[in-house]
Amino acid sequence: MSRALAVKTDLLVDLSDLSFADASVMLDLAMVARRLRQAGRRMLVRGAAPQIATLIELMGLHRMPGVTVEFA
Repeated sequence: MSRALAVKTDLLVDLSDLSFADASVMLDLAMVARRLRQAGRRMLVRGAAPQIATLIELMGLHRMPGVTVEFA
């Protein structure tokens, strides 16, 4: 996460190799998205497996300002 916060451009989060995630992962992504937004950058999330896409929707990550989620 610290590397994600150090980027000087918009951040691409590729979840294509992730087969399991819980609410703590979504909270971490939300925290990173918030800090990126404060720095004037955006976060793009893509490649989420169906079960992770469901979690993204349940947690509301896709509705956060500065976050774009590409659902398959």
